[in-house]
Amino acid sequence: MGEEEREEENQLPSSQIEPTETSESPKQQEYEWPKIRFNVPPYRTYHFHNQFRTGPNPNNFLKGVKWSPDGSCFLTSSEDNTLRLFYLPDDGSADQITACSLVSEEDSYAAQLVVSEGESVYDFCWYPYMSASDPVTCVFATTTRDHPIHLWDASSGLLRCTYRAYDAVDEITAAFSVAFNPAGTKVFAGYNKSVRVFDVHRPGRDFVQYSTLQGNKEGQTGIISAIAFCPTHTGMLATGSYSQTTAIYREDNMELLYVLHGQEGGITHVQFSKDGNYLYTGARKDPYIMCWDIRKAVEVVYKLYRSSESTNQRIAFDIECSGRHLGTGGQDGLVHIYDLQTGQWVSGFQAAADTVNGFSFHPFLPMAASSSGHRRFQILEDDNEDLQLRGEENCASVWSFSYDVTAGEQP
Repeated sequence: MGEEEREEENQLPSSQIEPTETSESPKQQEYEWPKIRFNVPPYRTYHFHNQFRTGPNPNNFLKGVKWSPDGSCFLTSSEDNTLRLFYLPDDGSADQITACSLVSEEDSYAAQLVVSEGESVYDFCWYPYMSASDPVTCVFATTTRDHPIHLWDASSGLLRCTYRAYDAVDEITAAFSVAFNPAGTKVFAGYNKSVRVFDVHRPGRDFVQYSTLQGNKEGQTGIISAIAFCPTHTGMLATGSYSQTTAIYREDNMELLYVLHGQEGGITHVQFSKDGNYLYTGARKDPYIMCWDIRKAVEVVYKLYRSSESTNQRIAFDIECSGRHLGTGGQDGLVHIYDLQTGQWVSGFQAAADTVNGFSFHPFLPMAASSSGHRRFQILEDDNEDLQLRGEENCASVWSFSYDVTAGEQP
C-alpha cells in the first residue's frame, strides 16, 4: 500500500509533459547537420571506468548507453542494477578539449546522478521530449526483473511513478522492453507474446493489452525484447522477439502488418532509418544487422557485419543525426561505421579491449558514447588475473569526431 500511495502523489498532470510547439520551430529547419568525417579516427574526449568498479559486485560491467534527446547528458546501465547519469560539460564541444589517455587511471568526472534498481535492468529509455531546461520533462523509464515499469526523475533521482502489469494470478509481471510513443503520451512495453500500452498520465495498473499472436496462430511468438517507433510519425512501430522474428504494427490499434524472418538469433535491437523507409534489426549470436525496406518487406536489402557470433549480450547500434551512417560495436572491441546508402563499410576504430555493447550518437553534435564489458567468471584456482581490469575494459567513453562545418546536410 505504501508504494501505491506514493505513486498517487506522484501522478503526472496531463498538462505537464505534453509537447508544445514554439516559435523557434521554423529556425530549427534551417539547421544543417555537421558532416562527420569518418575517415579520420575519433579521439576519446571523456572516459569513465573506476566508478563502475567501486561497488560490492566485483564482476560489474556496463550493459548499454543512451544519449538524452536534448543531448545534455547520457545514461548508462550496468550489471550492478544501477543507472548512472553523466551530464556533458558546458565546453563539451569546444576545440580546447584534449583527448584523454586510452588507459586513463582516473575518470574524467563523476556521475551526477545514480539510480539503483532492485533487480537486473532489462531495458531503459528516455522521454522523447526531455529537455534539461524543463525539469518536468526530465524523466526516463526502466524495466527490471520482477518489478513494474519505473519512471525516474532525471533531475532528483526520485521515483515519479510506476506502471504495473499483472498476470493471470494477479502477480506483477515484468516487461522485457519499454519505449515511449513519438507523441510521448503512451508507454509501450513488451511481454511474453503480448504488448501492454500504458497512458503516461495515468500511473498504476491501467493498461491495454494486445496479443502478438493472432487467433489463426499467425503473428509473433516469444518474448517481445525490443520496440522502436517510426520517427516520421507514420503511426508504425516495430517489435523484435526472441523467437527470431520482427513484426510491424500500427500504433493506434496494434494491427499486424507483416512479420520479418531471417535473423539467426533472438532479436535484441530494432531501429528505423531517419526517413522511416528502412528498418534495421540485430540479434544475439548473429553477426549481421539486417536492413529491410518496409515499403516492400519481402527481402533483406543488405547485411552489415559485426562481431557478435558467440554472445547473448544485447549489442546496440545507432544511426547518426543526418541519417547517412550507422555505428555498431562488437565482441572484438571495435566500432564499425557503415554507409546506409550503399551498405558498405566506411571505417572502424578500437573503442575498448572487450565487448562494445552500447554505441549511441549524439543527437546533433559530432560525438558518440560507447559502453563496454561482459560477464567474467571467477575460478578459485586462478590468481584472479581476469578480474584485474584495466581502464579500457568495462568502461564508458565519449568520442569526438572531426567534421566539415561547410558541408552540412539538411535534416
